[in-house]
Amino acid sequence: MIINNAGYNHCHDSDFKIERPDGSGDNLLLLLKTDSVFTLDGKDVLVPANSFFIYGKGTPQFYRCVPNHIFANDWIHFEFEEGEEEEFFSLGLTYDTPVGMGDISMLSFFVKMIAYQHYSHNLHRDKSIRYYMFLLFNDVSEHLCPGIAVRSENYYEMLSTIRSKIYAEPHIHRNIDYASHEVRMGRSNFQRLYKKYFGITFNRDLICSRIQHARLLLTKTDLNVSDIAQKCGYSSYAHFERQFRKETGMAPIRFRNTGSQK
Repeated sequence: MIINNAGYNHCHDSDFKIERPDGSGDNLLLLLKTDSVFTLDGKDVLVPANSFFIYGKGTPQFYRCVPNHIFANDWIHFEFEEGEEEEFFSLGLTYDTPVGMGDISMLSFFVKMIAYQHYSHNLHRDKSIRYYMFLLFNDVSEHLCPGIAVRSENYYEMLSTIRSKIYAEPHIHRNIDYASHEVRMGRSNFQRLYKKYFGITFNRDLICSRIQHARLLLTKTDLNVSDIAQKCGYSSYAHFERQFRKETGMAPIRFRNTGSQK
C-alpha cells in the first residue's frame, strides 16, 4: 500500500469544490463528515454525512459543498501494490459508490493513525499503514454484509465507538456520565462492561488517550505546552502537568527537550 498523502478532519468554507476531470492520478478515499454533492455519471447526487467513498484511479473527481454549508472530511490518496486491489474487491467493496455508514468515528480514527504513520519516521510505518487501511476496509465490508442484524444489546460495538472517540478527540470534555448517556447505559453497567471489554477503566483510558496525544504534540509540533494542554482536554495546565508527570515520569517541557519516548 502506497500512501501519497492523507488528511484528517479537514474543514473548508462554503465555496469549496474539487474538479479533476482526469482524476488525481491515484485512488482517493473520502470519509465525509458533512452532506456533500457529487457528480456521478453526469448527475448531481447528494451524499449524506458519515459516508465512505473511493474514487478509482483515473476516474473524474467532481464534488463540492452543499450550498451555504461547510465541507468537512478525512481523505487518503493511495495506490495499491501487487495483490492488494484483488483483496479490496474480495471484501465486496467497489469504486465510485457512496456507502452510508451511520457512524464513521472508528474509520476516522484509522485515517488519523494512517496520516500520523505516513508523516512519521517510524521503522515499521509501511506495515502499520497497511494494517490500518485493511482494518478500515474490513469495517466497511462488515457494514455491507447482508443478513446480519444489528442488535441493541451489542454493547461491545457501542463501547468501542466511545473508545475510538476518546482517542480520536482527546480535546473534548468527557466523563462517565457523559459517555454512559451517549450509549444510553446506566453509569455502573457502563463502567463494568468497559473494564470487562478493554481491561481498563474508562477514566484511566481517558487519561491515557490524552497523555498519548500530548506526547505526540510535544514531539511533532512547536505548540507551547499550555496550548497542548488545552488540545488534550485540560482546562488547567497544573492538572495536565501533574497527570503527564505521573504517566511519563517527567514534566512536559522536559519530555520535549529530551525527546524521550518513554
